[in-house]
Amino acid sequence: QVQLVESGGGLVQAGGSLRLSCAASGSIFSINAMGWYRQAPGKQRELVAAIASGGSTNYADSVKGRFTISRDNAKNTVYLQMNSLKPEDTAVYYCNAVGVLTFYSGSYSTNDYWGQGTQVTVSS
Repeated sequence: QVQLVESGGGLVQAGGSLRLSCAASGSIFSINAMGWYRQAPGKQRELVAAIASGGSTNYADSVKGRFTISRDNAKNTVYLQMNSLKPEDTAVYYCNAVGVLTFYSGSYSTNDYWGQGTQVTVSS
């Protein structure tokens, strides 16, 4: 089956940078869109950034100009470059893959998947 494996989280001081990576593995033919969500304690999960297979992007207003999402379709991997980090960026960051086309046991199927989450902590 499909797995999303995230890496790159950690602790950083305000103003610093981190780069998150998320690699999708399995019998994948294509992925429609990939993105990053985050969830801070006591808050709902929110979209941070998303990128379609053609490269169009969408960002939350709170991260525009600071974060950049990119993807490598050949590697089924999405990245999130986070610059000028603020304490309010502290959250668990989740990778999301939408419209993942796979082939198992003689049939095609399309599903959405989530990663396990990676902690990002920004100290003031």
